Amino acid sequence: MPLSDKKESVIRAMGIVGELRKNPETLNLSTSDVPSEFDLPASQKALSTPIQFIKGVGPKLASLLEKKGIRTVEDALYFIPREYQDRREIRKISRVEIGKVETVTGEVLAVDIVGFRGGKKKVFEIMVGDGSGVIVGKWFHFNLRFMKDRFKQGDRVIMTGEVRAFGGQREMHHPDIEPFDDTDKLNFGRIVPVYPLTEGLGEKTLRKIISQVIAGYADNVKDGLPQGIVRDRGLMPLKEALEKVHFPGSTEDIGVLMAGRSPARRRLVFDEFFFLELGMALRHKGVAMEKGIPMIDTGELTGRLRKLLPFALTVAQERVIGEIKSDMASAHPMNRLVQGDVGCGKTIVAFISLLIAVENGYQAAIMAPTELLAEQHFLNIHRFAESLGVKAILLTSGVKGKEREAILSGIRNGVVGIVIGTHSVIQGAVEFKSLGLAVIDEQHRFGVIQRGVIKKKGDNPHVLVMTATPIPRTLAMTVYGDLDISVIDEMPPGRSPVETRIYNEKEREKVYAVIKKEVEAGRQAYVVYPLVEESEKSDLMDATNMAENIKVAFPDFRIALLHGRMKAEEKEGVMKGFKDREIDILVATTVIEVGIDVPNASVMVIEHAERFGLSQLHQLRGRVGRGSHKSRCLLLAQYKRSEDAWKRLKVMEGSTDGFRIAEVDLEIRGPGDFLGTRQSGIPDFRVGSIIRDARILDEAKTAAFSLVEDDPELARPENSILREVLRDRWKGRLELAGIG
Repeated sequence: MPLSDKKESVIRAMGIVGELRKNPETLNLSTSDVPSEFDLPASQKALSTPIQFIKGVGPKLASLLEKKGIRTVEDALYFIPREYQDRREIRKISRVEIGKVETVTGEVLAVDIVGFRGGKKKVFEIMVGDGSGVIVGKWFHFNLRFMKDRFKQGDRVIMTGEVRAFGGQREMHHPDIEPFDDTDKLNFGRIVPVYPLTEGLGEKTLRKIISQVIAGYADNVKDGLPQGIVRDRGLMPLKEALEKVHFPGSTEDIGVLMAGRSPARRRLVFDEFFFLELGMALRHKGVAMEKGIPMIDTGELTGRLRKLLPFALTVAQERVIGEIKSDMASAHPMNRLVQGDVGCGKTIVAFISLLIAVENGYQAAIMAPTELLAEQHFLNIHRFAESLGVKAILLTSGVKGKEREAILSGIRNGVVGIVIGTHSVIQGAVEFKSLGLAVIDEQHRFGVIQRGVIKKKGDNPHVLVMTATPIPRTLAMTVYGDLDISVIDEMPPGRSPVETRIYNEKEREKVYAVIKKEVEAGRQAYVVYPLVEESEKSDLMDATNMAENIKVAFPDFRIALLHGRMKAEEKEGVMKGFKDREIDILVATTVIEVGIDVPNASVMVIEHAERFGLSQLHQLRGRVGRGSHKSRCLLLAQYKRSEDAWKRLKVMEGSTDGFRIAEVDLEIRGPGDFLGTRQSGIPDFRVGSIIRDARILDEAKTAAFSLVEDDPELARPENSILREVLRDRWKGRLELAGIG
């Protein structure tokens, strides 16, 4: 916590202790934390009732609700309002303030579809008066006919929105509007919830359905949190939280509700995060309780490697190696994630880890998501490995026939010490004699099951997971709560910062001038495109055709093409030519996103930069700035781009900090898209946001890990219901314990 919050908490705690000293009877020492009997199967059955069986719903309305993800009564209970409207006091139209969000009621005086911008555009207008004044609601880019059919002159309505002034007239653009009936206590005279809707589904209808669901089914939601945690964290009961998050009491602060800081929402968020982190804690404990393979860094191979290296390791690299050595020496399997920005030197850290396993008489494997990255690791590792007398091989789908049989035989009989490859490493035909360490690179591209398979290739081998995609701390805590995390937060000496600039299509000649100047000075350049070949469905430029254009633009330079559809030997030949300075400009797709290290390359041009994600742009930029020369990343973007795309480009232009970029990427895309929820295995959050609710996430994690430390089997009577609710929440995913 910030210091101010710590002080506030201590003062509050001292006040509570003071009260207890004066009135000890306020402490109910007889209350038992052991939960009463609860029929969980019956509860689950009630909560899984299809929404169409709620009074007044039926099949037609149920199909509309399904579009919003509401299929069962449980879905309805957790369909949280997007905002709230304060209808405790409704303003006269004459008293509304410009620039403020206001709620007014009145009679519809006129409705019309009006043309503007010379009649090319249409807007729906509704004029509302209450005797004190008149205000106009306007809807642009909407189903105008639907709106006109919905309201007619003489209707009484209630309207909420930001008040604007235009031509002496008060207006609201895209306000919330619905029929008004002041005898309706569900929708008026109180704070009302506002939900995300779909066409044909009104706010009043949805409020009525959710009100009925709360009345009929909220008792079936089991409060699985131990009462000790509920009490110690000052959380309200779950049933009350569900009631109040939908229909707040009349004394609640609308500002607190709108900011998402109400006690009801806090309870629901804590609940979600707690059960996620409890699962993580059990997985972490499961790994910690497994018997591992203790390995000591003898220095026999690692010491000799250090003498061969043409550079000294950074303080950050040495710190992370120390953490890995400590894990590998333990009696339990290592399960560690190493994060580091592009170019921070993760490969050498991984290589030293591989050598520790080999020193101890075991085999080691490194698995990469693409053949190109696996080949790059092989090129970086096998020269040193051979000098140390360790046999390292490359195993990808491109290795076939007798060569493949010989490699598989070498792995089986233990002749091969280090296996470097793609998914091929986990195929059934690959049998290790004694796998002691598995390194998984760019782990977010592998599914949980694949990581489990490689672990089963040995007898509880150590697992080291690496990623060059910086992951914000809040997300790392969530997705990798069962992994110990190391961060290489220092760049090797000699790395120069990369200057980044946005250009539009009209400035292409300026971009080409930069390429020409750098190549003439002896440097090299990348030009990256999103497609391999032209697509009928897309107007994006493609690498194959543009390579020809680049040759025309630079007739005196040596130009080559690289993309993922090329055969492995072709790709290796092109990359070797670029590394050996036989190629001046490499035209490529995103196949070069990871694992390419050419210190002489000083220019990265990204075509259609508006179509790339932030993480990908940052990875591509990391291909330059690897030497001592000043490097540039030129983002060529089209005028046609979304607001998010423009935000991404401006972030790239303004920052080279991978973790700052990752935070923004997470804000724009959300956690599911950031990592790919399908692969990462995290449940979708119905209420919580790991960005907005980072502090609650921290609290929930502390509580969950402490509980598992005290009761690893969840065997105590007070945790009996917790165990059942947890099993229901995770639905089998805990069987993946120990994979990472």
